[in-house]
Amino acid sequence: MNQPAPNKSEPALDTASADAKPSSKAEASKPERSGRLSADDWAQAALDLIAEQGVAAVAVEPLARRLGVTKGSFYWHFPSRDALLVAALERWEKVEQETVFGQLEPIPDPRQRLRSLFHLVAHEVKSHIIYSELLKALDHPAVQPVIGRVSERRLDYLTASFRQAGLSRTDAQHRARLLYAAYVGFLQLNLQLHQTRMQHDEFEAYVEHMMATLIPSS
Repeated sequence: MNQPAPNKSEPALDTASADAKPSSKAEASKPERSGRLSADDWAQAALDLIAEQGVAAVAVEPLARRLGVTKGSFYWHFPSRDALLVAALERWEKVEQETVFGQLEPIPDPRQRLRSLFHLVAHEVKSHIIYSELLKALDHPAVQPVIGRVSERRLDYLTASFRQAGLSRTDAQHRARLLYAAYVGFLQLNLQLHQTRMQHDEFEAYVEHMMATLIPSS
């Protein structure tokens, strides 16, 4: 959670454009695409569909229409819809790890690294939407282990960062859980309970408040 690069100009949960549903008529009118699609193309298209309509919407025929190809292109790469879903989730997990943690790795100061993490996560829209949709589908056998790994990795990273910032092991673990719970709760308020979205300045002030509250002072 390829996912788009972080957009610093819009709040993390401004989902108006992401919520827009594609027109099935427009999809049906797409010309047949030339050239063979890769497995990654199909996986990314499945992630896009998850962001728009949820895990249950992932199916071969609508994705083929969306990509402008026949179903034969799909079966060249995947034996089933479930195999595509697994590949899509693995892609989301890998890209999120590379884009988020990869960008933070060069930052030596743990407090600055945490601040950068706050800013990066706060303005990454699509990954949040995908994560929120996956939380709704935790009963799916392909979803639960991915969410489990991602959540554990995030908590371990936060705990290690808080430890490096000077907190004891216990305090670092508590602070990591508090931060992660705040993140998940904010997603549910905005994406699942449809709470009125914050204006840009209000959202930025909220992010600054979270950083001032949760990141240890030097």
